[in-house]
Amino acid sequence: MTETLDRAVTVDEPVLADVTPDEQAVIAFAEKVGVDQAITYGVAMAYVGDRLGLWAALAGAGPVTSDELAGRTGLAERYLREWLASQAAAGYLEYADGRFTLTLERAAVLAVPGSPASVAGGFELAATVWAITPLLADAFRTGRGISWAEQDPRLAGAVDRVFHPNYLTYLVDEWLPALDGVVAKLAAGARVLDVGAGLGTATLMIADAFPDASVHGVDPLEDSVREATARAGGRATFTVGTATDYPLDGWDVLFFFDALHDMGDPSAAARYARRAVADDGTVVFVEPAAADRLEDNLHPVGLAYYATSTALCVPGALSQAHDHAHVLGNQAGTARIADVLTHAGFSSVREAARTPFHVVIEARP
Repeated sequence: MTETLDRAVTVDEPVLADVTPDEQAVIAFAEKVGVDQAITYGVAMAYVGDRLGLWAALAGAGPVTSDELAGRTGLAERYLREWLASQAAAGYLEYADGRFTLTLERAAVLAVPGSPASVAGGFELAATVWAITPLLADAFRTGRGISWAEQDPRLAGAVDRVFHPNYLTYLVDEWLPALDGVVAKLAAGARVLDVGAGLGTATLMIADAFPDASVHGVDPLEDSVREATARAGGRATFTVGTATDYPLDGWDVLFFFDALHDMGDPSAAARYARRAVADDGTVVFVEPAAADRLEDNLHPVGLAYYATSTALCVPGALSQAHDHAHVLGNQAGTARIADVLTHAGFSSVREAARTPFHVVIEARP
């Protein structure tokens, strides 16, 4: 079936007759777009390799031919021959004398799920963005939101894979120690709530690092709660809930991991958290890293975040929102988030830590 993408508005064919473009600038930009498109095709093939376990099969295998890889995997040699060539052209595999090699360093990035350098989940996330484009184009016309339940079913798992290496690298060793007194509270058995816990990755890292803490997570998606509970094995508990209906039990530490910007009314979520936290407690907001000015976010990380914000975060928030003005997007920046938290009643708000991909904001009553 061929998809027809209707234009949002009817316009005349662009006319450039009155302006003489810089021919070299046109050529240079066309080349850039062509390279970007080539990268897109290569990334699609990298995702195929991820789905089929090809990266894992290549890790540690040394130089292999397509016949040898077919023997290792049971997959069709003719497809593998073309796939290997595409990934060599992409610079993901080395090629020499008819053989293809995934180096140890590249395997750490592509083939080892527990590696702090793993980014293979980004291929799956990109696939979910492509899958949503017809519905997203319609949302551009109508302004309606797209809930996570309407998104591609791979989304929750893909997001979990993307964030896992960052949490693994920074959460326990850097982010928690950067917070005022939080490590001591956790070690002493703090009552902890993770709001928007997803599949429970960050929640369980905290539970494992601080076994005396009482750790609980809430998420609005039943499937996510079910999987998080299965993963937990009793180390933490999970229930279905939103950012404004969990128990107001005087929690010692509340966490929002990459969640506040996905909420239709982040101000309401912040006000509720202010009511729910103990008087001497802490609320921690981990958000995608962003500068406060748009022009300072115009780089590859900003591109990834603005694109996923357009396809996933803003549509999800709009599906919950009564007032579109409240929707943050995932590049809100510390200043805007701090303004939301201050108006919610927190007396102390500060940026506690920053990495290339995340910012950690601490809020105190």
